[in-house]
Amino acid sequence: MSASQQSPADSSVGPRPGDEDSAQFNSHNPDTHAKEGAQHQAHQSIESSFQPTEHLNPHSHFDPSSLSRRRSPKQANKDLHLNTEEANRLAAERENSHEGIPRRPGALSSDPDARSKTVTMADGENTFGALNRHPATQRAVNDIPTFRVGVSEDKNRKCRRSMEDAHSFVYDFGGVKGQGYFAIFDGHAGKHAAEWCGQNFHEYLLDALITDQKTPIPDLMNETFHKVDERITQISSEDQTHSGCTAVTAFLRLEEADDRKPDEHSTSKGFINPDLKARGLMQGKGEVELEALTSQNRGPASMTGSASGIGGVAAPDAGKDSEREASVTRKASTGGRLKNFMKGLAGAREAMLEDEHDDSTTSAQPSAPDPAPAPAPASSMQIADGRHYVDLLVPKSEKGLKRVLYTANVGDARAVLCRGGKAIRLTYDHKGSDAQEAKRITDAGGFVMNNRVNGVLAVTRSLGDSSMKEFVVGAPYTTETTLDDDDEFLIVACDGLWDVTEDQDAVNLIRNKTDPQEASQILLDHAIHNYSTDNLSVMVIRFNQA
Repeated sequence: MSASQQSPADSSVGPRPGDEDSAQFNSHNPDTHAKEGAQHQAHQSIESSFQPTEHLNPHSHFDPSSLSRRRSPKQANKDLHLNTEEANRLAAERENSHEGIPRRPGALSSDPDARSKTVTMADGENTFGALNRHPATQRAVNDIPTFRVGVSEDKNRKCRRSMEDAHSFVYDFGGVKGQGYFAIFDGHAGKHAAEWCGQNFHEYLLDALITDQKTPIPDLMNETFHKVDERITQISSEDQTHSGCTAVTAFLRLEEADDRKPDEHSTSKGFINPDLKARGLMQGKGEVELEALTSQNRGPASMTGSASGIGGVAAPDAGKDSEREASVTRKASTGGRLKNFMKGLAGAREAMLEDEHDDSTTSAQPSAPDPAPAPAPASSMQIADGRHYVDLLVPKSEKGLKRVLYTANVGDARAVLCRGGKAIRLTYDHKGSDAQEAKRITDAGGFVMNNRVNGVLAVTRSLGDSSMKEFVVGAPYTTETTLDDDDEFLIVACDGLWDVTEDQDAVNLIRNKTDPQEASQILLDHAIHNYSTDNLSVMVIRFNQA
């Protein structure tokens, strides 16, 4: 504002005593006039900071009488303190509301950053069902090997305005001691898809494990990806949010030992907690309107174990020589072309899952009315999963036990295993620069320009991205790896790390670090120092022997 201009507040205040003389004097002294004008402008700026906020809005009506309601600096500081306390209280309420019972699928937070619980410590060592919580102590029980998880994440605020990554891990997954679930979801075009997957993907996988115990795990993971992809597409149609996310998930499973060869498919018996009851998510139970619209379009799931990917193109094998040396069995994902029948579903409404939620609190086996509580078996421990109490199953087998790591991914988030100091990639990067992926997209009627699908998206497979679902499919690349004593740790991370770090370099950086939390932070700092421009989420799982 120049010295000759006045704000609306200036015009409402009458001339002060002596103003006429000073104005007459200053009119003959331009330098003094400019100096006094600058001082007057500074004075008005200070006064405006204590005026009601409506006066700062140039489109609001100005009321001269409101000048009497100016706040003193002391009152302004007091109000600021109260506002800060109120903001902290609301933030605490939002954080507390995330604890306990999982929110229904589709519920999203209002925060611009994707919500992943910070690294927390649970009471005791029992954490089954508690998302992103570490046990206070994690020890081997009855020769059951365990693991430890470390997670580090950073928005990378110099390059990104919001955090679109989400992560998930669950100890003793499926109510079985020693099993685990690990996942990272890297969002784009918004946080919604990644945040939803972080809160709900493991529930869909658990439902699949409970309801279909004869289907091979890679096929179950493939089916889970398809179901989650359809669910996100339906939510996107309702909410008009077309975000997507790349995903890498890993399931550490305990199975009975067998004599199969490394390149043979696993048919070993796994372990499922008999006290768990499926919530019906894989069957769409509880989502009545969606089920009515899609039941005629959904055919029987194809679980033939073939190597054909979506569009008839098999997910390519990467690093075959290193895989043979490491005896890691891989299998391309199965499935058929996703139908684009979800478009135009904007009017469908999501049904609540409270009924299924209540049903899940009942035991899987019938019991007499008001029975006396039976003691837990000697091979189990009583724990809570946020919905009901179950007995934590400690698996036993005369044949012995083995650990099998199953992974599935879409996009460019990776899982890298350290075996005897050697990095083994267990995932595949689905990018527009890949020749087979580019061919699949062009065969489907799309195009790849500048290594981007239709010139827009850098990845060729993802969860969500409903506006491009005809080309950017959700069929995952799956792997199956039997762990042995040489397997030290697993790195699960988004492309924010892998864009600036080679697989072997990442392994070398943290191999001598026994604390997985310290190891994950080292990798994150390394990515930032090497000018990563993306959000960063790094998870390290250190395997312990029995």
